[in-house]
Amino acid sequence: MVGVSQTTVSLVLTNNSEAASRIAPETRDRVERAIRETGYVADPLARRMTQQHNQILGVFTYELVFPSEIADFYQPFLSGLEACAERLGCDLLLFTSAPVNNGTRRILHENNRLRLADGCLLLGREMPREELARLIADGYPFVAVGRRDDAYDEADPALARPRPVPYVGADYTAATAALVRRARDLGHRRMAYVGNGSGAESAVDRLAGFRQAAPDGAHVTSAGRGPAEVLDEVVGAGVTVVFCEELAVADELVKAAEGRGITVPDRLSVAALGDVLQPRVITRDFTTFHIPRHEMGWQAVEVLTDMLYGSPTDTQRLLPCELSDGRTLAPPLR
Repeated sequence: MVGVSQTTVSLVLTNNSEAASRIAPETRDRVERAIRETGYVADPLARRMTQQHNQILGVFTYELVFPSEIADFYQPFLSGLEACAERLGCDLLLFTSAPVNNGTRRILHENNRLRLADGCLLLGREMPREELARLIADGYPFVAVGRRDDAYDEADPALARPRPVPYVGADYTAATAALVRRARDLGHRRMAYVGNGSGAESAVDRLAGFRQAAPDGAHVTSAGRGPAEVLDEVVGAGVTVVFCEELAVADELVKAAEGRGITVPDRLSVAALGDVLQPRVITRDFTTFHIPRHEMGWQAVEVLTDMLYGSPTDTQRLLPCELSDGRTLAPPLR
């Protein structure tokens, strides 16, 4: 269209100031006008081959994020990703081609298209550590939203060495410990943690915070048990305050207690360790802490772009959670 070589067009597209200085201004103007008129964009794979960045960031979710039962929990993360990417002039590419098995995805399937993006942002309650180890070994830039333990794969000798995972997470340990200390300051001595405290790092961190501030506290597992059974164990042990791993569990426990005439917080205090994972109507003002989900998404983009386009200084960040006093924690009855 313009009557120039492909090299000239490439120099204009990449804005290589040293080489492009040899292009006549009128020639540059003609090329740029043709680009605008045709809507031409550089092929992302071709640019990748020449080690140039596309300003495209991938987003991969290990769980489905659009079904209504979990959309509310993921929305602030995605909002933070979008807002920061827009500010930095990057596009987001949502990877959806990975097959879903039992509600979860695997990022390293045979037809993955990760190389279309400069790097990737990962979301999910649990992420297979062997997949993260492979991404690190392959040199593919990524940042996990949520704290992750070191990644390794025992089945692969090349990946057996633990490797640090880049992440931006919430400091569940400090937030949980702060709530426990608040209860202790009110006079509580018999405390219990209700939840699994295992599996996802977020659950492990919550239990660690409880153990830190209440080393003699009880751990009541809720997996496979109804609220009535959990309440039996709590009341039988003389517990005056419980810390529930999930807000939904706290809500069910309060309903079970009040169904027996055990008022909250007069006879039993109940604190929730974070925001609700699934949309449900909760009218009670729980004592809890709020996860900085929007800020986690925003800073995850910052860390990834620093890795790609700058010089990263901290590739692992923990953000503080905001405590909420609520109305479900009070001094114990004498």
